[in-house]
This record gives sequence, structure tokens and C-alpha cells, in this order.
Amino acid sequence: MNPLLEAQKEEITEYFVYKELARRSKTKTREILERIAEEELKHYTAFKSATGKDIEPDKLKIRAFSLLSRLFGITFTIKLMERGERSTERMYEALKRTYPFLEPIIEEELKHERELHNLVEDGLSSHIGSIILGLNDALVEMTGALTGLTFALSNSSLIGISSLVVGISAALSMAASEFLSRRAEGSKNPLRAATYTGLAYLVVVLLLIAPFFVLNSPKLALLISLLTSVILIGIFSLYVAVVKDRSIKKEFLTMAGTSLGVAFVSFVVGSLANKVT
Repeated sequence: MNPLLEAQKEEITEYFVYKELARRSKTKTREILERIAEEELKHYTAFKSATGKDIEPDKLKIRAFSLLSRLFGITFTIKLMERGERSTERMYEALKRTYPFLEPIIEEELKHERELHNLVEDGLSSHIGSIILGLNDALVEMTGALTGLTFALSNSSLIGISSLVVGISAALSMAASEFLSRRAEGSKNPLRAATYTGLAYLVVVLLLIAPFFVLNSPKLALLISLLTSVILIGIFSLYVAVVKDRSIKKEFLTMAGTSLGVAFVSFVVGSLANKVT
């Protein structure tokens, strides 16, 4: 497709995405997103004058961003849009010598990126630190515990029950520690932070131990748990990297390396315990 037509399609698509995000946002954020949406529509009109064609928006992309905003929150989606603005800027920079009318559009795209960078909705993303604490600890501790118990014991249900007891106790302990820590720091809502930490930990525990209550083979159950762990790490790495503006690959490798490294050490310990006992 002609690069101008591609850019035109992107502008009208982003118009509808920003309108959808604005509709679901709070007052201050809504005003900014609605203004950005109108500027994207203005960009579309400028491209239309150059190409002489009407272009339909990418409806699949609009639905995808709408779904992402419901699953991961407005902030995640806004930060993802910010990354898209950077990509658009690079494309326009390459085209502006041939098409001078792009100069003011590039300036507005740069302004959009700066504005989006500073937008953060309250809610899930404002407690990202607490969620990281719960998820990361649960992934590291439970993959390690399940691996060790699998090679120390031979009964799936016993491994599952033992891990459930340990997991619930650890989730409560983590929540209590987060509450006391946030309270000591003078946080406005230490109870909410503690709740996010405890729930994140508990969700991971339940997902990882579920195979041990379904399957009779402890090793097969462990394999599924480890695969689940990698999937969870992938999803959460994506979320953290986008919200915190970090490398997705680096986040994934750090979390996966830590969790699977602990699992390997636990495998060694469990195997030794099995032989000794």
C-alpha cells in the first residue's frame, strides 16, 4: 500500500481508539484523549486531501485496543498507544522531505507522545508495585516449592494440598508485610496495596497447583505448572514493560530466569531429599 494511504488509515484508526478510551476514562484524562482524537481526525483529513481517497479504519485494531483496555486497564492501553505514536513519528520523519505538509503533523504527534507519557489512571496501574511483589514472589516461591515437592513426594494430591497450605499462608504473610511496609511509609491506602499483593499471590498459587488436583502424574502436573508459569510471566512482563516503558524482552528474561532458576535448584534439593529419605 502507498505509505500515505497507510498513514491515513492509521490516523483514522487512532481517532476511533482514542474516542473509545476517552469514553471510558476519568474527567481530566477524558478531555486530553478527546482532544488528541480530534487532532488525529484532522491529520486524517490532511492525508485525505493529499491522496484524494477515503480510507476505512482498521476495525480489528479498534476492537483489540478496546478489549485490552478492559482486560489491563486504561493506563496500559494509553502507554501502548504512546509506543504507537513513536512508530508513527519515525515513519513521518522518513516521508516529510517528499511531503512537506507532514511537518505540523509530526509536531502534533510529538506533543501527543509527551501528553500520553504523563497520563496515568488510578486503579490497577497505581498499585503496580504491590502487584509485582505478589506475582513475582508467588512465581518464584511456588515454582520452586512445586518442583522440590514433586521430586521429594510421589502423590499429586498430597503435593497439591501441601502447596495450597503453604501458598495461602505465604499470601497472607505477603499481604501483612505489604500493609505494614506501606503504613510505615505513610501511604494513603496501605490496605488496598496489601489486598493487591495478597490477591496477586493467591491467584498465581491457585493456577500453579490446579494441575496437581486433576492429574495423577506429579511430573506431568509439574510440567503444566511450569508452562503456566512461563505464560503468566509473559503476560505480566508485557504489562510491566508497557506501563513502565521498559524492554519487554528484558522483563521477560529477568522474571523467567529467576523463576526457572529457583525451580532448577529446588529440583536438585528435591531429588536429594527423595534419595536420602
